[in-house]
Amino acid sequence: MRPVPAAGTLPWRMRDGRLEVALVHRPRYDDWSWPKGKLDAGERWPVAAARETEEETGLVVRLGIPLPPATYDFLDWRGDPATKEVRYWAARVIGGHGKLINEIDEIAWLDPSSAHTRLDYSRDRVQLRALMAAHRSGALDSWPLIVVRHGRALPRSNWRKPDWLRPLDARGRDQSKALVPLLRAYAPQRLLTSSSTRCRDTLAPYAAASGLKLRDRDDLSEETFEADPAGVDRLLDKAIRRARPVAVCSHRPVLPAIFATILRHEDPARPHPELHRAMESGMAKGEMVVVHIAGAGDEAWIAGVERHLPRPVTD
Repeated sequence: MRPVPAAGTLPWRMRDGRLEVALVHRPRYDDWSWPKGKLDAGERWPVAAARETEEETGLVVRLGIPLPPATYDFLDWRGDPATKEVRYWAARVIGGHGKLINEIDEIAWLDPSSAHTRLDYSRDRVQLRALMAAHRSGALDSWPLIVVRHGRALPRSNWRKPDWLRPLDARGRDQSKALVPLLRAYAPQRLLTSSSTRCRDTLAPYAAASGLKLRDRDDLSEETFEADPAGVDRLLDKAIRRARPVAVCSHRPVLPAIFATILRHEDPARPHPELHRAMESGMAKGEMVVVHIAGAGDEAWIAGVERHLPRPVTD
């Protein structure tokens, strides 16, 4: 039997210069643990992690680096033995009202030492220790640079107008809608897109949902990149110097240059194979790569990488 999938977070904040994490108390089990819950049908792990956190605590979070998962046995609603797999993320609190909503009767903001004592399960301390190590290294205070390849577009062979006007097809539009909750989990503050229609249309649903402005950048288009490849490096370097959560949507021929700029900030002692694979093998249409970056400018370094492939579509 496949494990029951669930996802959760370790919400964190800095208060008077000290790190605090949020634990939740479940009266049904009379235990202290992390906010978490089962995935809805067809839901992505990061989406569930952010959703469950808000539903249980009222806190809106931005997912940061992934933390170690947990797998454990439990009794399901029928009383039958089952296994649950929970994936966790460090999560910076960025909003919300902090009111209890679902299955929780108390939230406790504690320093890591107090949290370690209060947690009822040793498995939950694994994530706490990983979060503390990330805090000591500077990886906890990271920001997401999200690279998106545009969704599937109408074939070039069926298009008679200039290529940059070529729109998404029906599947590409579905891919762009599916990106909305996934992007929301990482909460980019800026949306940079190639001026081509298929890239703009890929980020447009999230822009509408979040109220953010789409910022056209010709340097991200195939045509401008072919004429001036260095423009992408300048654009990404500026984004890394700004150190603000950002999503960047572009095309297959441009992606290696985007990743090459990002990889200049990789520590050779801590390589990220998935990022190298994305640069060398390409991304699927509608795929999203989240690069967690700590610091800014020349001091920036890659703290973690996640790849989120588009959901397969069955005809």
